[in-house]
Amino acid sequence: MNRTARLYALVEELRAVAPQPLTVAALAARFEVSTRTVQRDLQALMETGVPVRTTPGRGGGWSIDPAMTLPPIHFTAEEASALAVALAATDVFAPYAGAARTAAQKMVASMTGPASVAAQELATRIVALPAPSDATVRTAVEQALTTNTVLRLSYTDAAGRESNRMVEPAGLLTVDGRWYLIAWCRTRRAGRGFRLDRITAATPTTKQAHPHNLTELLRGSAAADAVQPTTLAPFTPRAEKPMVRLPGFENELPA
Repeated sequence: MNRTARLYALVEELRAVAPQPLTVAALAARFEVSTRTVQRDLQALMETGVPVRTTPGRGGGWSIDPAMTLPPIHFTAEEASALAVALAATDVFAPYAGAARTAAQKMVASMTGPASVAAQELATRIVALPAPSDATVRTAVEQALTTNTVLRLSYTDAAGRESNRMVEPAGLLTVDGRWYLIAWCRTRRAGRGFRLDRITAATPTTKQAHPHNLTELLRGSAAADAVQPTTLAPFTPRAEKPMVRLPGFENELPA
């Protein structure tokens, strides 16, 4: 078993008995590796954000928060291939690209047989021309959206004008290969769209943002007809509007 597969298996082993802990010795025996290797693997999981923790003393060991993990999911070969393609096509400069990459690694590590081979082979056929953006900016935007906190940013608009803003993130819009942060601008006291590759600096704050409805912020702009991607939409029968091209988005929703 390679290390990637073992890391995934470690998570599943801990999840199976959660919230009860397992000792390093027990895990080492289970995977037929040294206790030092297991300790190193568990530390790597912790550093990458997996909710594993250690409890010292008699009866202690390593455990995982069961509420923070998913149970095993079984994919058909077609579903596995579709996910591999979608994750492979994720722009390296897109929001949450890092999470998409680790998700792909976990999925591939958990698959065996023809489904794994087909998914990996198909993913190698996907190429992309990414739109560059700053990794620090993307990380700050991701954090602000996840924690629903105010974001301090510096922005250069299409005319080259620079400004500093305090914004309350509401969501992300993607169109024509570009990503926009849709937010309530405290400076302008209105909804605004900020193209990620034009945000020159972004810093998370500890200030809690007010909740904002993404649809309401887009109302009246060229992005008013934007819809949630069908792959993320709820599995309920409903008529959906097609996603439209928004060449005038910046002018319609100025920053």
